[in-house]
Formats: sequence, structure tokens, C-alpha cells
Amino acid sequence: MPPSETTVGTMDNTRTLERQRHLPTGSDPGVRTWLRTAGEFARSPEGHAALMGFFGAMMITFGGFGAGAVRKRDPLLEALHLSWLRFGHGYVLSTIAIWIGVLLMITAWVRLGRTTLGKGDSMVTLNELRAIVGIWITPLLFAAPMFSRDSYSYLAQGALLRDGFDPYQVGPVANPGVLLDNVSPVWTTTTAPYGPVFLLMGRAITSLTGDNVIAGTIALRVVMLPGLALMMWAVPYLTKHLGGKPTVALWLAVLNPLVLVHLIGGVHNEMLMVGLMCAGVALVLERHHVAGIVVVAIGVAIKATAGVALPFLVWIWILHEKERRAAERRAALDSDTALTEEQKHPDAARPSADMPHPLFVFAKIAGIGVGVFALVFGAASVIAGVGFGWVTALQGSNKIINWLSLPTLLAHMVTWVTPLAFDSVLDVTRLLCQIAMVALLVATWWRFRHSEREAVMGIIIAFVAIVLLSPAALPWYYSWPLALAAGFAMSTRTLMWLVGICTWLMLVFQPDGSIGLYNFWHVALATFAAVVAALSLRTVDPLHLRSASSKAAAPESAPPVRA
Repeated sequence: MPPSETTVGTMDNTRTLERQRHLPTGSDPGVRTWLRTAGEFARSPEGHAALMGFFGAMMITFGGFGAGAVRKRDPLLEALHLSWLRFGHGYVLSTIAIWIGVLLMITAWVRLGRTTLGKGDSMVTLNELRAIVGIWITPLLFAAPMFSRDSYSYLAQGALLRDGFDPYQVGPVANPGVLLDNVSPVWTTTTAPYGPVFLLMGRAITSLTGDNVIAGTIALRVVMLPGLALMMWAVPYLTKHLGGKPTVALWLAVLNPLVLVHLIGGVHNEMLMVGLMCAGVALVLERHHVAGIVVVAIGVAIKATAGVALPFLVWIWILHEKERRAAERRAALDSDTALTEEQKHPDAARPSADMPHPLFVFAKIAGIGVGVFALVFGAASVIAGVGFGWVTALQGSNKIINWLSLPTLLAHMVTWVTPLAFDSVLDVTRLLCQIAMVALLVATWWRFRHSEREAVMGIIIAFVAIVLLSPAALPWYYSWPLALAAGFAMSTRTLMWLVGICTWLMLVFQPDGSIGLYNFWHVALATFAAVVAALSLRTVDPLHLRSASSKAAAPESAPPVRA
């Protein structure tokens, strides 16, 4: 990655507190300190950004009752006489409210980014950023599902397991009821592509909430919160090994509206999967290898994509083993010659004086990792009472067609210049891209093995390859590589690119979960907003709107000149 344009130093998590005179007399010193801190935060740029993002989240929540991925029939809105929000002018107003809320959150996020990068008079701390995460997600916890209807599928699949069906053998259509009524038609016959731990969670939620869609949706969001907490811990912690800045990492990977609005507002199990995957990688980097693999295995039992990290963690474990043996030999010989030898052979796959044959070491460590993973996943499957049908169910994503996926984009391009049918071309492009993806994953795993940083970079590249080359891609899939990439030191220019990409991905889907990619004006406006957001990370007013308005106001306020 390009060198950082910003100075990355040791971060201070404290604020300089000025003495305030107007505090309640006789109040507890701890309360007074908290009031001083809260008052200073509220007056700071980051406090203003926190408030703006909160109002944005509130508008998304209220607009979502009419224009979100709402239920087909909503007795609650009918009882409150608010059904008009879902139709006609009410729907238009709800949609406008959502988009204003989204833009407010993006604006607040970019402003907070400028402060986090130190492009202002104050610096934001980790604890303040974590507090802002809580402020922004609070309204979203009670919103209708946003930008996706997946939560209804989660509940229906959990109800299948609750009612004695195998979600890996039958789709929600086998269990008619209120939950099935709200599942997107394309998924009613599709078997569950998720791991046994997530199915167990769905069974527990539907056992508690029954067929109450509102209570089930809120319970799903509550279940996702541990994943968010793990991200808030692990993402800044990864910077210790990857060289980034903790506050920038937390701002980019967690406070990102693409993550909060889609993963919390949209209720996606990526929230749990990504949190567990990041925590597992952090544990392995800290040499808690078995514990890290256990955590990643639980992530795989949520969603299979987390398993991409496991082969790269084997390299990190081997490197740590080499370092441990080299340290022991240096201590025994009291010599520095071993250090020179170690520097000549940093590759985890090459022999060295401290290690047995690399194939033996690899087989041993990989065998331990596979055994730990099999134990965790097998236990979850036994408890859930299901088999391994989720492997074949992964093909269900083939039903998603949009040109965020490279095979779909290539198929569209071929049909633009040839008379071939789209479906037949899509089958070919998907096959070619799957072959390319497998080859790229293997090559990446072998290439990025020389150090901890390289292994984590390999995981990032593997995730990006899967998102781009797999048959289906959705905006929130980019949270997979983003969570790990945030741990690296990045230049302001690189961060601007990431802000633009995340903003564009946030805006190209409709609030009700439909795709906006095939509407030219929708894509054009999303692209314009993304460019403005990217430029705003470095420039306060990239469109020069303030300067133009001030110039226009200047002649009006100037006194008339007499001849």
C-alpha cells in the first residue's frame, strides 16, 4: 500500500478537561468529570458529527416504516393509522426521509474521518468513536429491515428447525405461516446456506418470539451486537500487527454507514461472521493459535465465507513456531548467528536450521487446525441436529443477478455485442470466473506466506477475489475485506478511494432491497455523491458552495458607491 500521508503515532484516549464552573453543587466528582467530558465532546467537531449521524439514523428508522423492506401486511402501522406511509405520497415522503438520513450519516462519517485523520483542531479518541457507534446504531435497532429482506429468510429458516424440519433439505415454503409470507419469493424454495450455529440462533429466536416478525427482527439485531462488539475490539487491535492507526481503523471499518446501515439496519449475519473472523485473526497474531482457530470456526458455523482465513492462519502459526524455535536456539547457544539464518529464510514453507522438514511442520500444524475446526463445527452440527447440506445450499446464491459480480458484468457485455442469449452466456462466464477464482485463491495462499502482514493481506485479496468472481455479489459483502484492510497504514488518497467506493455501494440499492444498478440516473447520482464524499475527506467544501454563497452575499452587503 502507498505510504501514509498522515502521521501515525501513539494514540491518547484521554481528553484535556477544562475546569467548568457551572456544575451542580454537591455533585459526585465522578459525575462532574463525566459532565465535563460530555460537555466538551458535545461542543467538539466529533460531537457535532455524532449528532448529525444520530439524526440521520433516526430519519432512516422513521422513513423505513414506510419505504424500507417492510412486511407485506403490517397490523401495527394499521393500528397506529400510519399505513399511508407505505403508499402514494406517504411512500414518497418515506423514501425521501431515508435518503436524507443516509446522506446525513455519510456526511457525518466523512466529517468524523477528517477529525480522525487530524485534519482539524481536535483529535478523536477510540472511546469516543466507540460511543458514537452506540449513538448511531440505537435508532437502527428498532427500524424495519433496510435495503434487504434477508431477515425474514433468517426467521423462516430458524422456524423450520424449531418445527422439526431440516433447513438444509427444505426451504421455508415447507412451513407456511406469517414468517413465510414475508420471505422474498426467490428464497422461499431455497435451502439454508448458513452454518449450524446460525440456525441454532434462529431456532432460539423464533422459539422466544414465535411468529412475531417485529420481535424476531429486533431479536436478530440484538444477536448481531456481539459481532459488532468484537469488531470494535479486534479491528483497532489488528493495527498493532499491521501498522495502521487504531482510530482510523475503527472509523473506516465499523462507523462506516455501509457497515452500520447494511449489517445492523439490514440485519445481516455478516455482522457476526466478520466480528468472529477479525477476533480469530487477532488471537492468532497474538499467538493464541488454537483459540483463534476456534473463534474463526464458530464464524464459519455462522457463514462459510469466514473459512477463507483458515489456510492463511496456518502460515502465521508456522512462522510463530519458527520464531519460537530460533529464540530457543539463540538462548541455548548465546549466539546471534541463528538470527542471520532466520533472516535469510523468512518463508514459512522453506526449511531452516530450527525446523524439521517444512512438509512435516505444515502437516502437523494444519492437522491440528483441521482437527480443531472439525471438532467445533461437528459439535455445532450435532447440537443443531443437521448434517452438511449447507455446502450444496451455497449454490442458492446463483439466483442473484446483478453486475456487481464480474461474471454477470461480462455476460452483459457479451450480449451487448453479440446475439447470444444472456442466460447461456452467464453460465459460461460464471464457470470461467469460478476456475479463475480457485486458481487465484491457491496462488494467493502460496504467495502471501512470508510474514504476518503478508498472510493478512492474502486474506484480504482472497475475500476481494471471492466477492468479484463469485456468481453473486451484494454491497455488504465488501465488509469482509474492509474489516481487515482497515488495520493497515493507508495514505489519505487510499482512504479517499475507499470512502468513495463505500459510499457508492451504500447508495446503489433501494431501501426496500431492490436493485438500483439498472437505473441510469440512480447510478449517476450515487456516483456523484461518492465522488463528493471522497473529495470531502481531504477538502471541507469540494464543490466550493460556501465560497460561492459568500461571494454572492458580499456585493449585497457592500454599501453603495456614490459617483
